[in-house]
Parts: sequence; structure tokens; C-alpha cells
Amino acid sequence: MPDYHRWPAVVLGDSNGWPGERWVDIRRLDLIGPIIAARLDMCRSKGFDAVEPDLMDHYANRTGFPITAAQQLVFNRYVARLAHARGLAVALKNDVEQAAALVRDFDFAVNEECFAFGECASLRPFTAAGKAVLHVEYDRPTERFCATTRALGFSSMRKNPDLDAPRWPC
Repeated sequence: MPDYHRWPAVVLGDSNGWPGERWVDIRRLDLIGPIIAARLDMCRSKGFDAVEPDLMDHYANRTGFPITAAQQLVFNRYVARLAHARGLAVALKNDVEQAAALVRDFDFAVNEECFAFGECASLRPFTAAGKAVLHVEYDRPTERFCATTRALGFSSMRKNPDLDAPRWPC
């Protein structure tokens, strides 16, 4: 992102496993809130209808910060409010453990590999509320997961892990 220089060193944590990416201290809304708001403003100005903030489960990872599940809920709801204030729909990605608590705040869910991790049932609150769950598996053939995710009301597919063009929908 062109705003990488705006992130204060005090909010930068451990690597999140992707080259050049780090966790941030989500407890510091005073410092990161304006950066997130500016990113959402950019999305709106480019004509986006929705956003999918990634890595919304800091409390469940080694970030370099002592983040709690309660602090994660505060942050996730904050991001959803910022998106909605700009007329953008917003997806919950990751944080399946708190999906039931967040279903009212988010418009849909995006999930990677809930079948592989045995987490698909955690996203039922979204489909029960009439909200979409867009789901992808990378290392499982469709015949292994499609019956399960169809029964849950998900829109699922298999993709290659490098996210190239081929896809195999359910």
C-alpha cells in the first residue's frame, strides 16, 4: 500500500508470515484509526462496493502485543463502523471464533479453509441471518467439502494456493 510510511513504529508488531507484512497494535485506535479510515476513503473513491479487511484475529496469533478477544471485538466493530459510514459493505475474514458475536456488525463473511480447520459450523450465524459466506479451500478436492458447505449455505470453491485463474466451484 502506498501508505506504509504512515504506520508509526510503536504500532508495528511481529511478522504475520507474509513478506513485508507485520501485525499492528489494534489497541491503538488513536494512531491506526486515521490510517484505516484513509484506506477506506480510497476504496470508496475508487468505486468499491465492499471491503474485506484481512487478519481480523490478532488475539489468536503471535502479534508481539498482548491483545485479548474483547479488544479484538472492539477493533473489528470499529472497522465495520468506519466502512459503513462510507457506504461500504464489510466482510468478516478470519475470527471465526467470534463470528456469532460479530454477525450483526458485518455484512458477509469471507473464509479460507474452514473445512480443513474444522471451523465451518462457526460461520452458521451468517447464513442463519441471511448473509453470504464466501468460502475457499486450497488443498482439498471439491468432492470432500462441497456437500458440507452447501448444507451450510456457503458459496464455496477450490482455488490454487497462489490464487491464479483456475477455480473449481461447488
